[in-house]
Amino acid sequence: MTAHHHDHGHGYEPDPRTPTAYWEARYADGHTRWSGNVNASLATEVATLTPGTALDVGCGQGADAIWLAAQGWTVTATDVAQSALDTGAREAAAAGVAAAITWEQHDLGVSFPAGTFDLVASSFLHSPVELPRTAILRRAAAAVAPGGTLLVIGHAPSATHAHADLPTAEDVVADLALPADEWTVRTCALVELEHAFAGEEPTPRTDAVVRYERRA
Repeated sequence: MTAHHHDHGHGYEPDPRTPTAYWEARYADGHTRWSGNVNASLATEVATLTPGTALDVGCGQGADAIWLAAQGWTVTATDVAQSALDTGAREAAAAGVAAAITWEQHDLGVSFPAGTFDLVASSFLHSPVELPRTAILRRAAAAVAPGGTLLVIGHAPSATHAHADLPTAEDVVADLALPADEWTVRTCALVELEHAFAGEEPTPRTDAVVRYERRA
């Protein structure tokens, strides 16, 4: 799942469709929409963590989930679009990591995977349809096990995304308002990198990256 943060403003009007209808239409043809590669910011932030259980919130077609599984994580990957999950499952089988990933369909504003996880990661949870992003991310925080990690990555405000209302890393921290006696912010930064969609040349991108550690 990815598109745009929508706390409205600047004349922004959300798409009137439901999240399920919008994203199923986006993914229904089964084509790979993104590069198929792991998000570089996620790979960097996870590199020093010991593999355990992971939840990929808004996993899309599963590139991050597949990469995590290949690194030794046991992954639950969730998205609103079953067609995206089906594509991810096929790619996971081709990569030889199908047994390490459980795929769950959830409209995250309504339902959420059960349990707690050593890593909960949300990459580009932006949407042109109504999406209670902050509420979902707070629910994601609640799913982090003691001693675990919450990782939130999004498109940062930039000229590339001038039409969208996107949160900075500091905005994410302020919006979540996680208690300081329970959480430590390990990363709160803008990260410059290049990104390519499927079949396209890489272009510059700025990520807003926030990584929390939950105290044991």
